Amino acid sequence: MLHKAIQVRLYASTQNQQIQLAPTFGGAGWWWNYALNELIEVYKKTGKKLGCSALNTLLPGFKKLDRSAWLGECYSKFLPANTLNVTTAYKNFLEQRAGFYEFKFQHKKQSCQYTKNVKIVEVNVKLSRKLGRAKAKIKRLIEGKISTVIISKNSSGKSLTSILHEIEGENQTTKEGRIYGIDLGVKDFAIVTEGEKKSKYDNAKHFAKHEKNLKRQQQKLTPQQKKSNSSYKYTKVIPKVYERVKNSRQDFLHKLSYKLGSDSLAVIVENLHVLGRVCNQKWAKAIYDKGLGTFPNLGAQKWERKGGNLVEVDRWFPRSKLCSNCFHQRTEMPLDIREWTCPQCGTDHDWQGNAAINIRAEGIRILKTEGSAVSALGGEVRPKLGRKSKLLPSPMSTQPPTIFGTPI
Repeated sequence: MLHKAIQVRLYASTQNQQIQLAPTFGGAGWWWNYALNELIEVYKKTGKKLGCSALNTLLPGFKKLDRSAWLGECYSKFLPANTLNVTTAYKNFLEQRAGFYEFKFQHKKQSCQYTKNVKIVEVNVKLSRKLGRAKAKIKRLIEGKISTVIISKNSSGKSLTSILHEIEGENQTTKEGRIYGIDLGVKDFAIVTEGEKKSKYDNAKHFAKHEKNLKRQQQKLTPQQKKSNSSYKYTKVIPKVYERVKNSRQDFLHKLSYKLGSDSLAVIVENLHVLGRVCNQKWAKAIYDKGLGTFPNLGAQKWERKGGNLVEVDRWFPRSKLCSNCFHQRTEMPLDIREWTCPQCGTDHDWQGNAAINIRAEGIRILKTEGSAVSALGGEVRPKLGRKSKLLPSPMSTQPPTIFGTPI
């Protein structure tokens, strides 16, 4: 059984639909905050976790009170689903499988979940009997059974619908295709190699335009008086500019990952430690703007659906210090050196292009071991403390003649 999700824009065209959605978002956020606070207080007093059924028994009493009688106007099915989500999130936090889920605020993203009675009628989404049909932009065919629908409202005021549907079958499996080695960077986003051929993908240029617009709008907001009409106007404009920056970045990453995964057998990248790199204030903004950590996550979903593999090379693998021709390893490689010549074989190397070749070769070696976790040239997840050994690993050929019947 396969699960696929699609996100579409939702339009509450009638006044009745807008009235129905407003308490739905408010009720979901209010109940989330109340349930999360109850879970925290009970755990502090007793050291035990409060169950989902215990929280659901409180709902009928709240609907009868005057201060929370508006909960009865909401769709009754999404509140128990919200209870299940908050209890699962708090359980994962206590068992250290995830971070702490914060309380929800009105000016941030809001969402609610529908689990039953959701139908797609032509280009409309029918969520409940009271809400009726809401217009949506559905550009892909939704097959199979719809299991969950999540309606969210972002800070710019747009309503989005995420539709999760189930399809019978399994992912495609392929034994033919290209093997790409990718080195991600800040100056050039990606250097992709498939053997002798190299492709260079520059960073998207349209971020600067949106950032200038964002700076301009923030400068207009600063001198305005608080809670005035002009300040209210610019607080609505700034989230829209932020959304343009986010959408442009996501569009660039989606298109590049789809292009690489359409004809690939395997895509090999480095396991970057993004959180460690952003500790440097000079590099933090550039790394976050490029989406270096998001790109492998977006690509993994597409490549798995097409039958390809995502291989992550160990972060301590000396991709830039190693000569791709004779496997001579340098002791140091400063970041300001973009081109260097191997002292042993005399080959001229581009810093990022040579790294992409070494990443591809190491990924092929990992694939030959049937996907087992093989450390790169003796490297480990964390380097050992103390004096470094002078005995470097012996050079070995990591370029096999063929893999899975595909010529290299």
